[in-house]
Amino acid sequence: MRPVLESYTPDGFDLWPVVEGEPFRLLPLSGALGPVEVGTALMNIARCNDIDPEHDARPPRPAEPLGAFLHGLLTFDTLFAAGGMEVVDDSTGTAFRPGCCTGLEDWRDWYEVVDGGGGASFGHDPDAFAERLGETVRLTVDAEQHGSAVIELPVTDMRRLLAGAERDLVGFHALAADWAAEHLPLGHAGPVTAAVARVLDLRLPPYGLYAR
Repeated sequence: MRPVLESYTPDGFDLWPVVEGEPFRLLPLSGALGPVEVGTALMNIARCNDIDPEHDARPPRPAEPLGAFLHGLLTFDTLFAAGGMEVVDDSTGTAFRPGCCTGLEDWRDWYEVVDGGGGASFGHDPDAFAERLGETVRLTVDAEQHGSAVIELPVTDMRRLLAGAERDLVGFHALAADWAAEHLPLGHAGPVTAAVARVLDLRLPPYGLYAR
C-alpha cells in the first residue's frame, strides 16, 4: 500500500524544476523521492487548487507568477490533491487504484473501513470500493464491473499497511519542507509546507515551526 498522486507535467511550466514532458501517471509519495520529483509533486498539488477566486471571499489572485500559481494552495480552506492509496497484491498482480475525483486528503477514510466495519468508495472509473467483512478487508477494483478483481486481507494487515502509508506521507512532507526552504522565497516556504500538511491530512506542527 502506498500513497499516490495523479501527476503530469504541462508544457511550459518554468516556476521551478520538474520532470519535463511527464505523461499522466500515479506518482508514489514517500521520503525516497529526489528533488525534481518532489517539485513535480508540489506542482501537481498546487495545480489541483489553482482556481480563480470568485464568490468565496478569498483575496484576489496576485499578478506575480509564483504567487499567482500558489494562490489557491495558500488561500483555500479545503484543499484537494488528486490521488489516493494504491494497493497491489504481489502474489496475483491485482492492483487497487484510486478512481477519478478522489483525493489524498481523504486517505483517513480507510480507518472508517478497518475500525468502523463499513465500506468506502475511492473514486469512479474505476469504482474502487473497500469494505470490512468480519475480520477481512475486501478491496474491489471496480465495483461497477461484474466479476471485478478483488484483494482480500486480514484487518490486522490492513492496519499495518495504513501505518506504513502514513509513514510514507510523513516522509514526503519532510522532503517537501526541505524543498520549499531551498526553492521558494522565505514568505512562501512556511505557508506551502503547512498547506501540504493540510492536503495530506497530517497532524503536524503549524507552519511557523517549519519556516526557514
